[in-house]
Amino acid sequence: MDNNFLLAFIPVFVAVDVIGLLPIFVGLTEGLDRYVKQKIVIQSLLTASCLAVGFIYLGKATFRLLGITVSDFMIAGGLILLFIAMIDLLNPSKERRFPAHELGVVPLGTPLIVGPAVLTTSLIIVDQYGVPATLFAVLANIILSGVVFIFSGAILKVIGENGARALSKVVALFLAAIAVMMIRKGVMQIIAGV
Repeated sequence: MDNNFLLAFIPVFVAVDVIGLLPIFVGLTEGLDRYVKQKIVIQSLLTASCLAVGFIYLGKATFRLLGITVSDFMIAGGLILLFIAMIDLLNPSKERRFPAHELGVVPLGTPLIVGPAVLTTSLIIVDQYGVPATLFAVLANIILSGVVFIFSGAILKVIGENGARALSKVVALFLAAIAVMMIRKGVMQIIAGV
């Protein structure tokens, strides 16, 4: 379980890109008091957790209903992740203005913490590492996001906004590499008739 958890944790960590979310969180919550920020963090964690857990448990049943194979999803998901990585690399500006009471649900809870990248990655790693390892890996990454958000001011002082952007670029490159791997595995499974 420990090894599977670690193997599941890493791709989800890359997909969440919590370091890349740090400047976005700071930008979206700028000027809000500490209590409101904490409320937004809790709301975003609850939203992300519910969405991720629901998708992990209902995703496969939905696939069966629609006649989609895991190979199909790997290729489609890999393409989506590749596009997300390319957008992050070429156009890193994700900052948007939303009312404070909505920030925790949209855009923080979804699609920023748990969006297409995390859903795709989690559904695929369920087959490789099992539901418990995937579930714990996704929830651990969501909690890690909350910790980073709560300590966002201190973290940005240490690494700086440029440091956060540089780390986000590296994470986007890893996301692109994982996307290519997913596409390759999906194509090979189709060729092998799996």
